[in-house]
Amino acid sequence: MEMLSEHINYILQELPPHVTLVAVTKTRPVELLEEAYRMGLRDFGENRVQEMTEKQPLLPGDVRWHQIGHLQTNKVKYIAPFVHLIHSVDSLKLLAEINRQGEKAGRVIDCLLQVFIAKEESKFGLDEEEVKAILNNDEFPAMKNVRIRGLMGMATFTDDDNVVRNEFAALKTFFDHLSRTFFSGREEFDTLSMGMSGDYHIAIEEGSNMVRIGTALFGERDYH
Repeated sequence: MEMLSEHINYILQELPPHVTLVAVTKTRPVELLEEAYRMGLRDFGENRVQEMTEKQPLLPGDVRWHQIGHLQTNKVKYIAPFVHLIHSVDSLKLLAEINRQGEKAGRVIDCLLQVFIAKEESKFGLDEEEVKAILNNDEFPAMKNVRIRGLMGMATFTDDDNVVRNEFAALKTFFDHLSRTFFSGREEFDTLSMGMSGDYHIAIEEGSNMVRIGTALFGERDYH
């Protein structure tokens, strides 16, 4: 636990004040989350709905839970009552279901649109035209129980920093474009979630204000 404290303190001191640290806690035991909480962390990111719903009742009520993995429409109902931010909205259908479940739960659910920026094959994420199509869709203005807070993207897994930097820079450019056009004058569009353990330094340099860090905080995962 002493090593965990060192890692958390090091990263917190490194991050600029405007950057939110989301601790990626997938596969991590609750005891580790409790220790991270005692050290001041409040934003925890999970990939799987089942794991989030199992851990959520065991942690204090002021934890902000982030759904960062791919989200199936039939799983939204389980996290709608408490999730703080959904990073992985990749279709109009999913956004409509989040809105429906938000209405049932009596709350507005904050979301990020996941944009596919990597050079490698990926099943998930929207391209820029698909993002615009969602925002221009006639259904979108009627969705009163979702709030688009910004964008999320994952760079190519590569040692070539220039590739990563260019991908993050392109997403920041698109984020700024949406800020000036679709979300002009709307202060809630304020979150650019990009950067993980291996590339968060570059992401912050390119304009990220939310990073998702697991391995650099907690060490390599033991999947056994």
